[in-house]
Amino acid sequence: MVRGASAAAVPGAIPSARIIAKTWREIDRKATIAAWDALAQWAAEPNPYYESWFLLPSLSAFDPDCEARLLVLEVDGQFAGLMPVAREASYYGKPIPHWRNWVHANCFLGQPLVARGFERLFWRELLRWSDKACKMALFFHLAHMPGKGALHEALVAELAAQKRSGTTVMREERALLASAKTPEAYLEEALTQKKRKELRRQRRRLEELGTVTLERDNTSLGLQNWVASFLALERRGWKGAAGSALACDTRTADLFSDALGGAARRGKLERLSLCLNGQPIAMLASFLTAPGAYSFKTAFDEDYARFSPGVLLQIENLALLEREDINWVDSCAAQDHPMIDHLWRERREIARHSIALGGPLRRATFAALARAETGVRPGILS
Repeated sequence: MVRGASAAAVPGAIPSARIIAKTWREIDRKATIAAWDALAQWAAEPNPYYESWFLLPSLSAFDPDCEARLLVLEVDGQFAGLMPVAREASYYGKPIPHWRNWVHANCFLGQPLVARGFERLFWRELLRWSDKACKMALFFHLAHMPGKGALHEALVAELAAQKRSGTTVMREERALLASAKTPEAYLEEALTQKKRKELRRQRRRLEELGTVTLERDNTSLGLQNWVASFLALERRGWKGAAGSALACDTRTADLFSDALGGAARRGKLERLSLCLNGQPIAMLASFLTAPGAYSFKTAFDEDYARFSPGVLLQIENLALLEREDINWVDSCAAQDHPMIDHLWRERREIARHSIALGGPLRRATFAALARAETGVRPGILS
């Protein structure tokens, strides 16, 4: 796997670089997955949702006809970047054809995996490929993109160098955990004394019902039973009633099981369970992708809602602050989440961008569409 090179920032310095487009069936090979996993290890910024163990079962579940493409940046025959893309006929309900990064409802980040030092090269080659492959597509749309970081800066720089216009059509912030403080000190600053006292009271009342324990596991041991317990717990709650629980669809249930298994085998999974008399009443699965981590799914037993088991579990989850390999944790929660926003005080900006493609006529059409959507002319992203 290419481990990054300053020469990648110089146009034309790596003549063997190219973007190739493959279906997930073509890339689902042992040797290719090994190269993909190596790319994730050396990525400029982590994205577990585009790692092989999450993306392949996602595509298998939601793209059975292989309509999406995996764009792979190859440098000297090695993986230096990867992003799934799809050509869509509809843009948020409007009949506007476009290319976009491929995501689904349980994929909470859309930035590509790119080896350190190859960020500019990746965007340059992706845009070159997109210009040639645009057909009826009027622009390229990037969803669930961080508003800061090496990949964002590289995209902005490359668009400016090409004088290619783009526009940010949405920005939001979601809860982030990032602090050098101890879990105890962080909790003291995050919550008022009154709220902390109330949580201690709820914990004591819960303990009056039986033995309360915390189970933390970073292995594959007992994972199948843990997954089954999580799916059942989530389905018993409001998500089950609404039909949005993972277990309500065999595709999402299988994805949950396969993704957690793949993460665990690579040492990238942490499971937390708050148990009462040995039975889980709150559960959390997180992906550990140093230097960051991602909260993937959490569930709690609504029969014990008066004890705030989900919050009590998140207090235990603050132990991630003590890990030397983890500097921050992305909640992957919606903006203004009623629970996690009150506990985690930092924020991560997530944006959607649209970028011009093709020749002058297509770019003029994009400019008109972008202005109609945002009220301003597209310029250079910032």
